[in-house]
Amino acid sequence: MASVYAGQPVLGQMGLDLGVPVDTVGWFVAAGQLGYLVGLILLVPLGDLLDRRRLIVLHLVLVAAGLAIVAVAPAAWVAFVGLALSGVFAVVVQTAVAYATALSVPSERGRNLGIVTSGVVIGILGGRILAGFLADIWGWRSIYVVLAVLAAALALLVLILLPADIRSGGARYGVLLRSFAGMFTHPVFLSRGLIAFFLFASFGALWSGMALPLTGSPWHLSETQIGLFGIAGLAGALGAARAGRWADAGYANRVTGFALIVLLASWFAIGQLTWSLVLLILGVILLDFAVQAVHVSNQHILTTVYADRVSTTIGAYMVFYSLGSALGAAATTALYATAGWPGSAFLGAAFAAGGVATWALSLSTASRATRPDYLREATLSR
Repeated sequence: MASVYAGQPVLGQMGLDLGVPVDTVGWFVAAGQLGYLVGLILLVPLGDLLDRRRLIVLHLVLVAAGLAIVAVAPAAWVAFVGLALSGVFAVVVQTAVAYATALSVPSERGRNLGIVTSGVVIGILGGRILAGFLADIWGWRSIYVVLAVLAAALALLVLILLPADIRSGGARYGVLLRSFAGMFTHPVFLSRGLIAFFLFASFGALWSGMALPLTGSPWHLSETQIGLFGIAGLAGALGAARAGRWADAGYANRVTGFALIVLLASWFAIGQLTWSLVLLILGVILLDFAVQAVHVSNQHILTTVYADRVSTTIGAYMVFYSLGSALGAAATTALYATAGWPGSAFLGAAFAAGGVATWALSLSTASRATRPDYLREATLSR
């Protein structure tokens, strides 16, 4: 996932080098997200059919190839192609989540989801910090060189260290794709998905837009300094770990509601960016904690309800994540060009409010979904 978000602290630098106007630089992130969307639909369901370890290795190698293309891109369109390619295969994260979930006993599913998601958060934020540091020393292209090497090295480690994940045969690929499409007719799935859409649109509005005002007056921060804001976001890793344990204890839906309210409140602090970096840091901590707490809780609910098709379920759920993140990234930079940071902050808060409203309207659906009788009926209906 670091490959999708690595450009966020250096969007301005990438735009200047490749001749992309400031009001469209958000597409450097959106291109990866749209590629990611394709991967979610076509690749993640394969985890319910094939050895997930082999899929993880293959996807990491192809992520490395996409990142290498971006690193040497002579023009903006080549960079967009590389970003889209690396985005398609960045769904290796969801295959890894499904791998961990499928190997977990039910009482530890949330804990293990939290651990894996914490690793994802640390990787994304570490990528931002590394991106800012490298961009100041060697330019933005060095970020993608380093990430390509790391992805290739990780593929080798997975091949050596992880046990094989032998599939029993299962359904054919076409059946899996039909099952994937059918997920969008289930009320409990739709409610969790819409919450994720608003959640990650709000997330994208912050992390894709924040670099623009921080490089301008009155702050004039460097890429390295902007990247360091990722340290504040490490609270998200704590949110993921704790939310997993709370979900195992039966509080997944309550945690979702509380965290969405925290997300909305965070934007009141983030909106003060133009005069207070302290409030911005507080807002970043609250936002990242809330986002990861909701994300883990949502996945716990869905993998409990659809335990027999974990990869397909996670892939379908993450479609909402991808669409929301792409919308947030593109919309925040476009709105910043006309309304400044107050406009971007209002947009982020509006997305958060959408998440709160969706959660409130779906309370009865979530309550039914976690009852034992609903779980039995859901399994028998497949």
